[in-house]
Amino acid sequence: MSLWSRISDALSALAAGEGLGAMFDKLRKPPERTVGFAIAVIALGAKMAKADGRVTRNEVTAFREVFAIPQADEKSAARVFNLAREDVAGFEEYARKIATMFDADSAVLTDLMDGLFHIAVADGEYHPAEDAFLERVAEIFGMPPREFAALRARNLPDAKPDPYTVLGVDPSMSRKEIRAVWRRLVRETHPDRMIARGVPEEAVKLAQSRLVAINAAWEEIETTHGE
Repeated sequence: MSLWSRISDALSALAAGEGLGAMFDKLRKPPERTVGFAIAVIALGAKMAKADGRVTRNEVTAFREVFAIPQADEKSAARVFNLAREDVAGFEEYARKIATMFDADSAVLTDLMDGLFHIAVADGEYHPAEDAFLERVAEIFGMPPREFAALRARNLPDAKPDPYTVLGVDPSMSRKEIRAVWRRLVRETHPDRMIARGVPEEAVKLAQSRLVAINAAWEEIETTHGE
């Protein structure tokens, strides 16, 4: 059964009157965490679309880059998006439910934030309202400010990012300490690791651009940083 068929089944199983918040409570354990991850990205993506007041064609295309949606399953994805967009619950309530669903697993929540950043910058503009939205979601997820800054630096397309910010390290750290952080980030970005922690195979491609940014930052630091 495909991911999207399982999502459709999960939606159909909702009792009358239940919202997505109730669904998040039911998707906490493997293998349903994979379904939960997909629904979390769609739901928060829908809420984020309201942050800057519009949903552009590029944002829709970006969502399709995060998740390869077969034509037969488009209705399931659209239903999740519309449920989230129309739900009276605020995005903060969704974010709290999602953090609980993943037991505040920082690696999974980082994967999820990467997907949201990818959608946010798809139209070539990173709107201040989107930044405020994502910063608040990261705060609810328990993500340290330095880690959020690293995510933002890796995902914003405009200026050349500071390599130390990209890795989430301090320039005062030794090269050995920075190298250890870089190696950890590379391990966490490996597709096998991502799938093991519940990221759908359809979304693992996000790791490719993340890994490029991480490696580029380390290469720059390696050539300029003292011991």
